Amino acid sequence: MDMDNTRRAPLQSLFFDHPASVNETYFQHMGFALRFAGLLALAAGAALLHALVPALCERTASTIIRCLHARIEARR
Repeated sequence: MDMDNTRRAPLQSLFFDHPASVNETYFQHMGFALRFAGLLALAAGAALLHALVPALCERTASTIIRCLHARIEARR
């Protein structure tokens, strides 16, 4: 039995099974996830700013969240 193949299969599964399940390559999925994370960070910043000064960013976070939700639903 080849030990390298035994160890490699679970590792490949860790990185490639989920992207394949949504019809993406590893790098396509990475790009989507990184853009998603960036927009979530932007929404979090807008919500924090709104918490400190309620007149600022009144709808920014919720607009971003709705947009992200629509993107996720479109991928189903």
